[in-house]
Amino acid sequence: MRVGVIGGGQLARMMIPAAIDLGIDLRVLAENEGMAAELAAKSVGDYRNVDEVLRFCSEVDVVTFDHEHVPQEVLRALVDTGVAVHPGPDALLYAQDKLLMRAKLTELGLPTPEWAAVEDAAGLGAFLDEHGGAAVVKTARGGYDGKGVRVVRAAHEADDWFAALAEDANGGALLAEELVDFRRELAQSVARRPSGQVVAWPVVESIQRDGVCAEVIAPAPNPAGRLSDVAAEVATTIAEGLGVTGVLAVELFETTDERILVNELAMRPHNSGHWSIEGSTTSQFEQHLRAVLDLPLGPTGIVAPWAVMVNVLGGPASGTMADRYAGVFEDYPMAKVHNYGKEPRPGRKIGHVTVIGDDLDTVTYDARAAAAQFSD
Repeated sequence: MRVGVIGGGQLARMMIPAAIDLGIDLRVLAENEGMAAELAAKSVGDYRNVDEVLRFCSEVDVVTFDHEHVPQEVLRALVDTGVAVHPGPDALLYAQDKLLMRAKLTELGLPTPEWAAVEDAAGLGAFLDEHGGAAVVKTARGGYDGKGVRVVRAAHEADDWFAALAEDANGGALLAEELVDFRRELAQSVARRPSGQVVAWPVVESIQRDGVCAEVIAPAPNPAGRLSDVAAEVATTIAEGLGVTGVLAVELFETTDERILVNELAMRPHNSGHWSIEGSTTSQFEQHLRAVLDLPLGPTGIVAPWAVMVNVLGGPASGTMADRYAGVFEDYPMAKVHNYGKEPRPGRKIGHVTVIGDDLDTVTYDARAAAAQFSD
């Protein structure tokens, strides 16, 4: 079984151990030399170039992704030549364009923040007037980890984005959303195989800092009422309604009235699911490979009462993560460290730490303290 992964980041890197365990020949098309997944990088090429991608895909049985940025024309060229693409272009379209995503979720009757497509400052001003003078504005394409997202309280605060749209031959609009008063952020991951089987992991709490996921607690503490069941139902409806294959992560707001709203989608393994490597019977990376190969999906139960994952952001001011191993392993023997092989840089995700155990306070403290040892 030969699986091709387009994109050489840490998600592709973390598929490698699962592929080895299953005897899968994992091949990665990396954007550059020396990327996180270089251990499996068989090629370096431009994922936007049809010929380069077709050449890479000619040697694999199925293609999947480390990110959602492969252009639609490239994806459809793969499908037209008979390549098995999972998730396919018709599903990925909704992860690539937030306006299309919001419209589709609304069509499916799923709970989302109130939203509108705004083409100019006048349209944004009208939206602000209708929603208490504040809104979240997002670029329709390309944003991640807090990029392409702003909270605005005046229409002119998005003038530079409107100017960029005016210069774009394709035009377009920005996504304006109500500023949601939420209790906390949650994430619900599911996996779906082409033949239709869907499984869900426990819903988790995701703690963000500066628009970037900093910590994940699995399962989410103190779920209210049917929250866990509703989160799984929402994600399953999205996976089936959009025809997603592989892992789907749905980022959610838990509002003050104990309802949930869909925030964002990711059609691939996701930061909020890294805890599953140690914390679940089947990790999101093994599950993704099973799903794209249309193999029966594994159980998703948690193997200890609690799992806490903490990202290593930025990294040490000098040296590497490996330079800190001795102290971390001595002080926090239960910590499982994942090093992405990236150069330290302010705000960059260069690794993560997961701790599982019986007591949430202890697990959280150890995960935070161990991760902190890798940053200055």
